[in-house]
Amino acid sequence: MKKAYILPTGDEIQNGIVLDLDAPELMGQILRQYPQAEVTRLCPLKDVEDVIFQKITEVAEGAPDLIVLIGGSGGGHRFSPTLGKDFTHTALARYLDEYASHEIYGKNGHMWTKLVCGKKGSTTFINVPGPFVEAQAAIKAFLTAYEKQATPDEISLAMAEAVFALYPVGAAKEVK
Repeated sequence: MKKAYILPTGDEIQNGIVLDLDAPELMGQILRQYPQAEVTRLCPLKDVEDVIFQKITEVAEGAPDLIVLIGGSGGGHRFSPTLGKDFTHTALARYLDEYASHEIYGKNGHMWTKLVCGKKGSTTFINVPGPFVEAQAAIKAFLTAYEKQATPDEISLAMAEAVFALYPVGAAKEVK
């Protein structure tokens, strides 16, 4: 891996209400495995599907090896209008021709999480959940699977299983 971009999403990150601890952690993990890589954190984006779609389209033009979107993997607003809006997975689904995804259903604050892995050209795209320990587990699982040249389906499943393993017994129902 030579070039990677980290793209935090979320109104709370962009507005400075929540400190972005995920991006430095993900950057560090990538650099530990690929010390020669150039890893760039981009400015956080609002949780707006078209904004996220435009940014990944723009960033992908440089043909990096990896683009990681942080946050926006849930779907709370699809269940209740009082919950946050999350669009990284839908923006990726719109952008990528082929991708794999796995979903986690649970009760721990994530009613539903969808983790995506796909490729377009030579670039691999993934999204990771926003909670720090979940982002940390997902990127670690990604890097292990990526190193083994796993398929997007295998990578997405490995990330979902790593996040699922963090949930207390009974808090998460299944990985699909």
